[in-house]
This record gives sequence, structure tokens and C-alpha cells, in this order.
Amino acid sequence: MLPQQKVQNLIDRHLILEKQLSSGEVDKKKYAEISKEYSDLNDIVKYAKEYLSYQKDTEDLNNIINDKNSDKEMKDFASSELQKLKDSYNTNEKKIKLFLLPKDLADSKNAIIEIRAGTGGLEASLFASDLYKMYEKVAQKKRWVTEIISISKSEAGGLKEVIALIKGKNIYSSLKYESGVHRVQRVPDTETQGRVHTSAATVAVLPEAEDLDINIDEKDLRIDVFRSSGPGGQSVNTTDSAVRITHIPSGIVVSQQDEKSQIRNKEKGLKILKSRIYDLERQKIDQERSKDRKSKIGTGDRSERIRTYNFPQGRVTDHRINLTLHKLEEFMEGQIFDEMIENLSLQAQEDELNKII
Repeated sequence: MLPQQKVQNLIDRHLILEKQLSSGEVDKKKYAEISKEYSDLNDIVKYAKEYLSYQKDTEDLNNIINDKNSDKEMKDFASSELQKLKDSYNTNEKKIKLFLLPKDLADSKNAIIEIRAGTGGLEASLFASDLYKMYEKVAQKKRWVTEIISISKSEAGGLKEVIALIKGKNIYSSLKYESGVHRVQRVPDTETQGRVHTSAATVAVLPEAEDLDINIDEKDLRIDVFRSSGPGGQSVNTTDSAVRITHIPSGIVVSQQDEKSQIRNKEKGLKILKSRIYDLERQKIDQERSKDRKSKIGTGDRSERIRTYNFPQGRVTDHRINLTLHKLEEFMEGQIFDEMIENLSLQAQEDELNKII
């Protein structure tokens, strides 16, 4: 049961904002901010009022039911209304709890996705490529924009590493549960005995950091330039255009050599660096908030095994919520990706709801 005062605070806040908006004394910048909060509260204040009036409404209906002077039709109507009231009370409570959940300010941001081949040699690089193609298909389906920041191909035609920026609406909220180890079980094309091999790739999803989110002091950076090189040490170009940026306080290092221009490589490198630092700061805050807790959804750490793609059995299993979909082919085509994300989001919400007293 929610504390009455916590619910009343929502109603009081809604009334305060309403008065501020109608006063005509709020400047334009503040007006937009207040309007957003007022609009958000508009969606919940009706349920908050119903929730607070539950006790009195219940007593009124019980009085009718227990009143000897009430006829049968009136008592039946009151009993029916009482049941509806109880149902709406539980629904309203859940809606209010969801509203009170701490908002992740990064949810609305674009995302930087980093995919790297893990254990399994060439087969792991092929799987990393398959994962990237899967996310590309999801992006196309949702009309998101994908921009490759950095890419390193393997000899087998797979990917050693790919870093991409995905832009659109609420991208990070849709992809943030993808961080971790993705494991594949299948028969590689090079396998002559038909044996199933297990390989892995790691995925890291970071919210794109904007200048307002993170401020990097130039004196905290060490920037080295070097000559870009391709597979086998073959020179990609003959100028020192590749850039290695080290953030001295955190020790985070980013190398970028995809562009022929040193300036463009530096720009791309700084974009990745800012997002990694921003993500590191967010992790520190999250760890402080949940020192003695472990979420069922997982830590989001890239070392945590989160999902297995079993090709011989045509299934994909998410180990955090014990969900198995026997539609692996459709999943890899990005067709039922939303089903997985919705289940992960619901479980995350449920975990958070259980923490609200």
C-alpha cells in the first residue's frame, strides 16, 4: 500500500503547477519546463484522486449494503460498484507506482552500440557480424538512423569490432538491456564433422553523451597520432591520420582510424570517449544506489552472459528472465525483437515496483 502523503503530494504539485502556468509570470524557458511536468502529472492525477477517495467510497458503499432500509436492487448495485472499486484501486496503485519510479534521464538519448568478437576465433567474428546485421534490421524496421563510427573486419568476412551510433526516438531505452555476452551455438561452415561449436560476442550499449552531459578538460586528454594500417599491417594511407585519445583520470583509451582526416578521426574518437565516460559516471551512481541489490535483469555489464542463440534448435534464450523464443530466424531478422525487449522492460519495471514501499 502506498503512503497516502506520497500520493497527495502528486495532487498538490499538480495544483501548484497549474497556478504557476495561469499566473502569466513564468518566463519562456521555465514555462516549457513547467508545462512538461504539468502534462506528465495530468496523466496520473485522476488516478491519484481515485486512489485517495477509495476508503471513503468503500465505506459509503458498505453502508448501503448493510443498510436494512436499502432494497435488494440498491444493495446489488452497491456490491457491483464495490467490486469495480476494488479492481480500480489495484490498477490505480500500480499506475501510480510506475509513475513514481525514478526516471532514467538517458532513456530518450541516442545510443552508441559496440560489438566485439569474443571467444571462438573466426566463428566469433562471424557471429559479431550477424549481431550487427540484426541490430541494423531492427533499426531499419523502426526507421532509426545507423551511422558506423568504427569498424574492423576479420579475415573470414566477419567483424572483429564495430562501433555505431543509432539515432532516433528513445533509442537507449530500447537497446540498454542488450549489454552483455551473447553466446551462439551452431555448426560453423568450416566444420566437417557437423559438430556444434559455441562462440561469443560482447555488446555494450552506451547513451550518447551530449556536451551538457559531460565536460572534458583538454588537459585531462593525451592525444597521439599514428599511421593507419589495414589487415596484415598494410598501410591504409601515408599520413598520420589515426588518433589515439587517452582520458588520463579514468584511463579510458579510444583509437580511431576509419577516416582519412585526422580531424574527423578525433571528432569520432571524442564522441565515443564522452559516451564511455558518461556511462562510467552513471554506473558509479547506480552502484551507490544499489550496493546490496542485484536486479534480475542483470547489471548490464558486458562480462555477464545474457543470451544464447541456438541455431540447431532454432531458439533464442534470454537467461535474465528465463524467456525462450522458438523463432530464432525471425529474431535474427529483427522481426520479433520487440517481444524480447518488452519482456525485459516489464521485468525491470516489476523489480523497481517491488522496491517502492
